[in-house]
Amino acid sequence: MKAMQISRIIDLRSGQPPLDRVSLPVPDPGTNEIRIRVSACGVCHTELDEIEGRTRPPRLPVVPGHEVVGVVDQCGANVNRFAPGDRVGVGWIYSSSGDDQENISDRFIATGRDVNGGYAEYMSAHQDYAYAIPAVFSDSEAAPLLCAGGVGYRSLKLSGISDGQSLGFTGFGGSAHIVLQLARYLYPSLKTYVFARDDRQRVHANELGASWSGSTESRAPVQLDAIIDTTPAWTPVLHALDNLRPGGRLVINAIRKENDDRGALQTLDYKRHLWQEKEIKTVANVTADDIRECLDIAARIPLRPDLELYSFDNANQALIDLKSGKVRGAKVLIINE
Repeated sequence: MKAMQISRIIDLRSGQPPLDRVSLPVPDPGTNEIRIRVSACGVCHTELDEIEGRTRPPRLPVVPGHEVVGVVDQCGANVNRFAPGDRVGVGWIYSSSGDDQENISDRFIATGRDVNGGYAEYMSAHQDYAYAIPAVFSDSEAAPLLCAGGVGYRSLKLSGISDGQSLGFTGFGGSAHIVLQLARYLYPSLKTYVFARDDRQRVHANELGASWSGSTESRAPVQLDAIIDTTPAWTPVLHALDNLRPGGRLVINAIRKENDDRGALQTLDYKRHLWQEKEIKTVANVTADDIRECLDIAARIPLRPDLELYSFDNANQALIDLKSGKVRGAKVLIINE
């Protein structure tokens, strides 16, 4: 089967292609596993973290990709939740402990990092961590809901936001543009404020119903009850803290932060940025329930992610574009038509 794999840790600014195209054997599903013929796979910033070594895969080479949609092709022993022909999706959580804190369990296994993922024609997945895809979504529409949506939905829950309050977003790419739509549906009287460095992202936020948008360094017209940071940088964290009301909460929705602007943290002023019981909370991975709930809510809206589609052969370009900040909505690879 055709596949793209991470073979080495590199800086994506080096000019080297981050992935190698290879031919691999079609995997055999193990006990409790299904084999999926992959149709689409979303492109996530966590792939950049893997390639550049911030969340280094435990072994190389490995096939990345954890926003996977396809059709069950074969079932392993003891599979009773799915049958061949079922359309399913797989997210960042490949398997874990199965309890309420499975996202932070030492048994957490990540799709596309700890095991091969969806940048390939076929992949295997544990039946307990595969999800039926609502019929309202195409394969490419469903793909970003499995991580950008699922993990983003977890960040929304962790924000503690209530209807009628004010919610901010720093950065407006694959995750934030989905979570804003989830938030506006769940909390109809919520006001949303978007901080983004790119004019096009601010226009996109306004198109999706944001109450206000401005640059990363801007002050919102009101102090915000909560802010979700979806950027890979540190500077937006400080500006977000500046925009929180006393007692407000900043939720950092990122597996890793890059180091280019880490020095910005040295300018943190306790009185200005943190005092008066402001909180910082991080999102750690995702649970199976987060993904199920996200798919259900998104189907009820129905939510339509904005997509940039790439062919399988252009997977490297998709990652380079993501690294350079060329983002409107979510990027998705078409693996099999």
